[in-house]
Amino acid sequence: MHRGFSLRRASQTDAMFLGDMLVEAANWRAGGVRPRHEVLTSTEHRRYLAGWKRMSDDGLVALGDDDVAVGAAWYRVLPQNEPGFGFIGIAVPELIVGVHPLWRARGVGRSLLRGIVQLAGSQGHARISLSVERDNFARNLYRAEGFAVVGQGSTRDTMARGTG
Repeated sequence: MHRGFSLRRASQTDAMFLGDMLVEAANWRAGGVRPRHEVLTSTEHRRYLAGWKRMSDDGLVALGDDDVAVGAAWYRVLPQNEPGFGFIGIAVPELIVGVHPLWRARGVGRSLLRGIVQLAGSQGHARISLSVERDNFARNLYRAEGFAVVGQGSTRDTMARGTG
């Protein structure tokens, strides 16, 4: 039985696990079946992980009580000519959050989200952004944690919040 979890700073050696969490984020729907290789090689997703950990990259990893990684949140500052789903401006990091399905609805995502916002602020970022599909249950978490819609696509919203 899973009881508690802790957070630690992500390192370069976490790249493979961040890939796992990127796949979880892409397959958030029940029965999501996009294969790992498809997600990690797609143009729209690989930009969030390729070359991890650059100077401007930072993140957190959640560990279960057995010290096994169960979730992660990280951000990247992407260039204007290669924006991600949640791009809102130059020097505004884009956030990715992924939690292993067995650990969802246990506070892991909320703790990661709060921690990464605080970390981004401590690194001098005034705002942080993300993109979420409108029917993703995580959208409610983002709103509850102060993220507001700043842009709308056909099926997804771009959300942002200040880090202060």
